[in-house]
Amino acid sequence: MERPAWAPQGIDLTVPSVSRIYDFYLGGSHNFEVDREAARKAMEFMPGLPKIMQANRAFMRRAVRFAADEGITQFLDIGSGIPTFGNVHEVAQAANPEARVAYVDHDPVAVAHSRAVLAGNDRAGIAAADLRKPHDILSSPVVGELIDFDRPVALLLVAVLHFVEDADDPQCAVDTLRDALAPGSLVILTHASYEGVPLSEERVGGTVGVYKSIKNPLVMRSREEVARFFEGYGMVEPGLVPMAEWPPETPLSQEDPFAFSGFAGVGRKA
Repeated sequence: MERPAWAPQGIDLTVPSVSRIYDFYLGGSHNFEVDREAARKAMEFMPGLPKIMQANRAFMRRAVRFAADEGITQFLDIGSGIPTFGNVHEVAQAANPEARVAYVDHDPVAVAHSRAVLAGNDRAGIAAADLRKPHDILSSPVVGELIDFDRPVALLLVAVLHFVEDADDPQCAVDTLRDALAPGSLVILTHASYEGVPLSEERVGGTVGVYKSIKNPLVMRSREEVARFFEGYGMVEPGLVPMAEWPPETPLSQEDPFAFSGFAGVGRKA
């Protein structure tokens, strides 16, 4: 396989990546055939996956605008993936040109492409780090240059925690990051769940099996389990709800049923 110019040296082009699969769902071009093949297999069970990802992205943009309206000018996006139109820095800096955005991802394609996209933007950067090692994120020079943890931060954990297995203690990672945040900070979070998907759990399980087969297990958690990630925060209205319901931009009756899959919420640290 010929290596595209945007693909960094050293990555295995035969191994699927969840960030590149996500890019494919969103209509991006930074993915390989192996990623598209995995995505198509997953969509055999859940044809609405692209709609779920679009709803996830739309929620993220609404939540970033909310944070900016609340006066927050610092954004830490962990598991940021490959930049596409309407990413965090574009939304935040459109609201306030002084906004600073630190992206974090462990996928080398996501990191390399983010660096290219952000070149010349001295108020945004990307750090190569993993959510499962939160201290590496907090001590990252890139994060340190952009984020002042003595002031409120919007921490984004969007579509990332469901790729962290219980054995890797995602709660500890979330708590460590929360403890580093100043009062008034926000956490913006989405998470996959069997709840809300307009298909049987058995059918959704087929998609879960595809992700397991590519060694990126998709952990489906209940609403109660997702709510635990907000410990130490006060929930912002309307609370922890399906993504399309936070808050809706269009009449809910007009939304695709898949837009109500999983959960989204915003919490504020007292």
